[in-house]
Amino acid sequence: MRAVVGLGNPGPEYAATRHNAGFRVADALVARWGFPPFRRGERARVSTGERDGQPVRVLKPTTMMNRSGAALASLRAEPAFVPATDLLIMVDDFNIPSGTFRLRPSGSAGGHNGLKSIEAALQSQDYARLRVGIGPLPADEPWEDFVLAPFSAAEDDQLEQLMPQILDAVDAWVGGATS
Repeated sequence: MRAVVGLGNPGPEYAATRHNAGFRVADALVARWGFPPFRRGERARVSTGERDGQPVRVLKPTTMMNRSGAALASLRAEPAFVPATDLLIMVDDFNIPSGTFRLRPSGSAGGHNGLKSIEAALQSQDYARLRVGIGPLPADEPWEDFVLAPFSAAEDDQLEQLMPQILDAVDAWVGGATS
């Protein structure tokens, strides 16, 4: 089973924010794949289905971003689940330019509190991560304010135009591609 986890903050006040880019990708995946609507799970909203014969679970944690790792408890409880090959975390990143993304098989949290929480829960950095660019961070704006602000119209358009490429990359990862 593959698990694809989009990070963000729950609640309507955060829905359109840059910090919820991972949730937006998760929603787009479920729509593309024709998976059922998200339902309540253990510390996450969950949608499950099959993609090219591969069972897939898509999660959106119901915790705040900084506590996203708690949503992995049900996955960690499954003996056959190996984060290094079965887990993809999707997250915003202001160090990557808006309109771009990066998929890597492992790496560091890079200062991202959501990824730090994931790493603490797994006790490992060995899992795939897809970083959706929301940068650059303006020099005069605190990062907390920037990520919790809504996408500008131009940024929103960039993300929508990039979304098919992001979804193709996730499709490739689910199918076994490692980078």
